Amino acid sequence: MTHATPRGSDREDQAVLLVAGIADLAVSTAGSAMGALRGLLRRSDTADLVREADRDLRARGRLALDRCTGVPPAHLEVLARHVLARRAAEDVDV
Repeated sequence: MTHATPRGSDREDQAVLLVAGIADLAVSTAGSAMGALRGLLRRSDTADLVREADRDLRARGRLALDRCTGVPPAHLEVLARHVLARRAAEDVDV
């Protein structure tokens, strides 16, 4: 079946084809992403995956901010934070 379309300028035709192609790609990608999401939701370890993803995203964010800021954190401040975190973890374990 052929479609009779009024002939506009060649640029308009190309722009319409480009937009239609982008829309088709977006719909196709969204469908694939939804299928992958459904597969993840069926897993029994979904809560663990969410916690791990949260931890990974926070670490990536910290690294990204560190790259963007010019001043690295003070060495002694970093050591002090590690000590406080260990002490807090030991208090929870007891």
